Amino acid sequence: MNTAQIIREAVAEVERLRQESRDLPDIGRAVSRLKQLQARRFAGTYADLLAAGPYGPAARFFLEELYSDRDYADRDAQFARIASAVERLFPRDVAETAAGLARLHALTESLDHGMARAARFGEDDDVAAYVRAWKSVGRREDRQQQLETVISIGAELSRLTRTPGLRLMLKMMRGPASAAGMSSLQRFLEAGFDTFGAVARMPGGAERFLATIRDREQQLMHLLFDSDRVACETELRAILGQAR
Repeated sequence: MNTAQIIREAVAEVERLRQESRDLPDIGRAVSRLKQLQARRFAGTYADLLAAGPYGPAARFFLEELYSDRDYADRDAQFARIASAVERLFPRDVAETAAGLARLHALTESLDHGMARAARFGEDDDVAAYVRAWKSVGRREDRQQQLETVISIGAELSRLTRTPGLRLMLKMMRGPASAAGMSSLQRFLEAGFDTFGAVARMPGGAERFLATIRDREQQLMHLLFDSDRVACETELRAILGQAR
């Protein structure tokens, strides 16, 4: 499957799920509350990185671009319109990174909507509802794939920063990307490139940062899948208490 097809199919799946939220307002509200809680959870899990130090910008990039409760409809609409242009205008490695982002977005939305259907926000407190929904939905393999895709995107962005001349090429793409309606994608790529460029300049920096993400997310997954609800809720409340 080529890059354009991957992007189109991923964006179509996200739009299908968004339509479900519009058709079923209770689901839409549950998705919104779920995403807000997940963004707070990420902020709590990585409070030490976000507070200060060399990994702060990279952690902020992950929070805002991959774990945020932001509305990505604008970026998705651009993806759908210009799927073929991505292959023509951007270097192949950059286009494949864009395709990976689209796949990740579709998988994340699928998992979030599955939990929103199972959650009873408003009947329980949000933490209890979240834990119950996670255990009800399951999909452990999809959760693992979600994590591996996040790590892969980070590793690819880090690798791309070491490609001679690519940052200059991205800068030169601003005009054509804007004219082609790809300004959101351009912004994501430039922000990712600059963020991971700074991390990659530290010996082993990118590898340590991504290992931290993998380890902490894996620990949380093990907790939510394998521990009882009381233990899950207690730990999640503690994490949320650290969010800034």
